[in-house]
Amino acid sequence: MIPIAKPLLGSEEREAIIEVLNSGMLAQGKVVEEFENSFAAFLGVKHAIATSNGTTALHSALLAHNIGPGDEVITTPFTFIATANMIRACGAEPVFVDIEEETFNMNPELLEAAITEKTKAIMPVHLYGKCANMTKIQEIADKHNLIIIEDACQAHGSLHNEKKAGTFGTATFSFYPTKNMTTGEGGMITTNDDQVADKCRKLIAHHAYKQYHHNDLGFNFRMTNIAAAIGKEQLKKLGKFTEKRKLNAAILNAGLSNIRGLITPKSDPEHVYHQYTLRLTPEAKLSRNTLQLALKDEGISAGIYYPVPIHKQEAYKEQNHLSFPISEKLAQEVLSLPVHPNVSEDDLRHITKTVRGLLE
Repeated sequence: MIPIAKPLLGSEEREAIIEVLNSGMLAQGKVVEEFENSFAAFLGVKHAIATSNGTTALHSALLAHNIGPGDEVITTPFTFIATANMIRACGAEPVFVDIEEETFNMNPELLEAAITEKTKAIMPVHLYGKCANMTKIQEIADKHNLIIIEDACQAHGSLHNEKKAGTFGTATFSFYPTKNMTTGEGGMITTNDDQVADKCRKLIAHHAYKQYHHNDLGFNFRMTNIAAAIGKEQLKKLGKFTEKRKLNAAILNAGLSNIRGLITPKSDPEHVYHQYTLRLTPEAKLSRNTLQLALKDEGISAGIYYPVPIHKQEAYKEQNHLSFPISEKLAQEVLSLPVHPNVSEDDLRHITKTVRGLLE
């Protein structure tokens, strides 16, 4: 089976882990600090705060901006549910706007209509490795004096107008094994705001301002030295990983062109292809779900990200009546094919030949 995702780990990560194990310092410490400094330098921001995963990064970033009960945060319904859940975990309410059909990202043209006196922040999601239109989103945020918190959990190294995702406001990243780089489990908050960074560091360590002294509610959201050791080595390789993803995406685009009812991602040098996501429209020979099952029979794993928009989830039943037609349509059409650096040229030929054979 060609997996939809597979972390690419080598001897460097193994040696880094063994070095931490031999040191006896397994919890958060010097290695985490080194990883944070490297990630901040990679983005060109002042602060990077490592956390236990992308969800805790989202939660901490929201709390650090004092988002809580009575506040609204505008985001997209077409994403992993953690984005909205962490808004609710702060006591605030997610307000959804629909997405652009071509990019799968928040449609900036719909933002101002969603802003109310309760709106405190905008949380764009850079889905599948494609950065949202941050130029327009930033203009609207500045006009209405709103905070930007980027969900960049799928966008390590992605660009918008040559500026990296994670540098437009406070931002969050995930290092889950399926991501463009991994720490096993882990997350990162990035910001240029000294006060936000200081609050995040306290929040992830039970709000301790010195050992065993706590002046507010906090959590244990810290990253371990073991995870950070992996992250340091993965970050060194991220550029090569990204180039391989882009090459794989280009090969898939070339091999899957001009198939009735199949829409491939547009070529985009700023996209980092966390996922290579197709659309199967009603004109296609097979439905999306039928194609997914047929590919599995041929040894190709394909994923659906995401089959149910957040506003249609049972956990958000009070919003089930709302309509976001582009999100709802694309949830029925999207299918992601393997694009990760472990995919070989033979794998890509098998994928393109199989898809063409099934749809033509």
